[in-house]
Amino acid sequence: MHATNNNTLGKAHIAILGYGSQGRAHALNLRDSGLHVVLGLRRNGPSWQRAVADGFSVLTPIEAVRDADLVAVLTPDMVQATLYKEAIEPNMKSGAALLFAHGFNVHFKQITPRQDIDVILVAPKGPGALVRIEYERGRGVPCIWAVHQDVSGQAKARAQAYAHGLGGGRAMLIRTDFKEETETDLFGEQAVLCGGVSSLVQAGFETLTEAGYQPEIAYYEVLHELKLIVDLFYEGGITRMLEFVSETAQYGDYVSGPRIIDESVKKRMKSVLNDIQDGTFARNWIGEYQAGLPNYQRYKQADLDHPVEQVGKRLRARMPWLQVDSAEPAEALKKAG
Repeated sequence: MHATNNNTLGKAHIAILGYGSQGRAHALNLRDSGLHVVLGLRRNGPSWQRAVADGFSVLTPIEAVRDADLVAVLTPDMVQATLYKEAIEPNMKSGAALLFAHGFNVHFKQITPRQDIDVILVAPKGPGALVRIEYERGRGVPCIWAVHQDVSGQAKARAQAYAHGLGGGRAMLIRTDFKEETETDLFGEQAVLCGGVSSLVQAGFETLTEAGYQPEIAYYEVLHELKLIVDLFYEGGITRMLEFVSETAQYGDYVSGPRIIDESVKKRMKSVLNDIQDGTFARNWIGEYQAGLPNYQRYKQADLDHPVEQVGKRLRARMPWLQVDSAEPAEALKKAG
């Protein structure tokens, strides 16, 4: 057991709603830090059984919220508003703290928290599996934290104590606010990490195959080897990448990179950011979800049907070192679930 660096939550009852990748890591780390944790989950669902197997007291969300001094909402974004309305708002104690790991619903006013509770945010900057592993190693993943509403006068202390309980204080705690966390998170996903990279890979694959090159060769050059570069970025930024690629690759980077990602791309990135900032993206996404995800499903299927995926599926079948549990990476990347 590891002690937390802050006694603010020492005697608090903490309810974790959600037991996906982040929820499980939060619950285990907080418990190992000496804090009292219960889970609020759908009765007898898969998460319920896993939490029971992990030795937790498991209640329904309504039951878990009633006695909680801090309620951590770690369910997917699109179910949080209903969860708040049905389970949290009518049952949460006055003066308790409501904690999120992503500010989407509060920032875009899908949830308007009661005025008699603290509203805080703590988000480890890593997937749940890493949050847990680093804690067990006696280290931690940096956390960002924010205070949206301070009724008790203890909101800051509560947020920091929770972050310490996750192990974040062993690494770094960075203060933010709900606006900054939400808008930068959405922008990173859309412009670079998911949307930007996926579209770049597809365009590169199409360019090579349309020029007559073998699709298998194109796959390796524009998708498979991307991991090598990303790992270097992750370990030491652009500096480390430049240390480990050839001089030829470096020169190509310098003269051709700006031809691909030029000022016009940056202008379109600013347009994406504007849609996030003014709520256009949130309104569109919420409307899409409420309509049953018709466009979402069409977009997703188009990606799954892209030739780079068809070629990649065949090639990956010949690379046994990649044959891992296909659900784990996807689950690990979810901020909550």
